[in-house]
Amino acid sequence: MTEAAILVPVAVALDALLGEPRRGHPLAAFGVVVATTEARLNRGRLRRMRGLFAVVLLVAPIVAGAWALVSIPGRAGSFFALLLLFLCLGGRSLGEHARAVASSLEAGNLAGASGALSNMVARETADLDRSGMAKATVESVLENGADATYGALLWFVVGGAPAVVAYRLVNTLDAMWGYRGGRYGEFGWAAARLDDLLNWPVARLTALTYAALGDAPRALGCWRHQGGAWKSANAGTVMASGAGALGLCLGGTARYAGLLEQRPLLGTGREPSPADIGRSLGLVRWGLLLWVAAIVLGGWLLG
Repeated sequence: MTEAAILVPVAVALDALLGEPRRGHPLAAFGVVVATTEARLNRGRLRRMRGLFAVVLLVAPIVAGAWALVSIPGRAGSFFALLLLFLCLGGRSLGEHARAVASSLEAGNLAGASGALSNMVARETADLDRSGMAKATVESVLENGADATYGALLWFVVGGAPAVVAYRLVNTLDAMWGYRGGRYGEFGWAAARLDDLLNWPVARLTALTYAALGDAPRALGCWRHQGGAWKSANAGTVMASGAGALGLCLGGTARYAGLLEQRPLLGTGREPSPADIGRSLGLVRWGLLLWVAAIVLGGWLLG
């Protein structure tokens, strides 16, 4: 905990100042390996077992390498722990993507906003109006705020750099394979279930964070009554609390791969406007500062 209290604020500051590497990010290279592995293993019978084998094959060696790096005695081990945590954070990147949508909407450039939004969400964006794009962006900010910031910090505190590396790798596998149906339905089962498990505490702590920084009674009520109705209980928990904290109504109809999907409503209040994108980013950012302060204070008390 003492090391986390030192490294976490430094890593968060580096992410805020530098953001993700523009080229050569390890997660991008990992994505290429993931696609190649899936093409070779996702065939024939026993696809769930093949998917589980693929998860172990892809994650275990990298986590072992992370453990070896941070086990180096002295400052070198701490440096690699800091570097790995920094690479697992994505707060600035999330903000850049969301602000690109907001600025295009405010300028009346719906085509530009649609293109920027397509970098954040899997749903189709071309047929969305101004309010629909604002809603989709707020949903993405609230949901991905958990993965890109709070989840990384939680697992770093719990298990150090190897744990946060494992968390982010599983996030990537779930994004590429999990709950996507079709050819991924069986093969991606293990990745999706493991991601659910790792994100269970993250989602609940994120929901509490949003509630603490917004309209707490409404946020907690929306979490309790609406979160479980979402297809992913973790995502529903986070977005319901965030929507309640902001006084917004999220969810509803969305189009994926040409098919309309009627999603449950989350939150209460009005439909989001472009200005609410900034409010959602502010909620995530203040929550991040709260987490950093708690980790530093915890390290001081335990040290």
